Amino acid sequence: MAAGWSKTWTFYNGDWHEGNLPIMGVRSHSAWLCSSVFDGARTFEGVSPDLDLHCVRVNASAHTMNLKPLVSEDQWMSLTADGVKKFDKDAALYIRPMYWAEQGGQLLIAPDPESTNWCLSIYEAPMRAPDGFSLTLSPYRKPTPESAPTDSKAGCLYPNNARALLEARSRGFDNCIVRDQNGNVAELATANVFLAKDGAVFTPVVNGTFLNGITRQRVIKLLRGAGVEVIETTLSYKDFENADEIFQSGNYIKVMPCKRIGERSLQPGPLYRKARELYWDFAHA
Repeated sequence: MAAGWSKTWTFYNGDWHEGNLPIMGVRSHSAWLCSSVFDGARTFEGVSPDLDLHCVRVNASAHTMNLKPLVSEDQWMSLTADGVKKFDKDAALYIRPMYWAEQGGQLLIAPDPESTNWCLSIYEAPMRAPDGFSLTLSPYRKPTPESAPTDSKAGCLYPNNARALLEARSRGFDNCIVRDQNGNVAELATANVFLAKDGAVFTPVVNGTFLNGITRQRVIKLLRGAGVEVIETTLSYKDFENADEIFQSGNYIKVMPCKRIGERSLQPGPLYRKARELYWDFAHA
């Protein structure tokens, strides 16, 4: 990736600002105690599919992290519509609403909800070509709901994802499957995951250790609407090793095929292609 930042506009403190805006100081609670939450949505030719659901989720995440969701879902939507106008009509954009605490509360560790701050950042993020990815098994595990705020899109969850991703890349893989504490597949380090076997699509059942992604939910709904059997169930890594197809879903890359798991090569198959086609048709409708 080239150095520097892509074209960026951020709404903060009542106005739009261009560029990478430095808005967290060294004493901001989130800068050193990680009280931030965020969400992410994409635009397709100025239209952002499921943006309303992302706005609802960032406010729910704020509640989980003891922050005050100061912006209504309608306000997030209105600000986004205004910000998108600052870019070329055909620009591929990423939309990131965000909350964080400026000050600590109880014993400094807990955030003070009255110090909640927020911004909306929109920036150019070209869509990656669906050229596939390689996959391995991570030695790291997902936290349980009792040990981390797994029901929120919180910044504090991502260092664990990052170390899983970096470990996989140190062994020559693009991404990795991360299991829960019981050894069942949860998701990838960066996205939700699906497999296809014998004409049906399978995906890990939501069990509280990973987010039920908005794009994941949309893909499941679209596939079922097209007559494809989608089964949410407990899956092992061996199930993925024996799959006919593997693909991922996520906010940033959307729907992407796996081209290799371990030393076994895979080709994008008909169910992956159906999922991607259905999502693209939905996103551009």
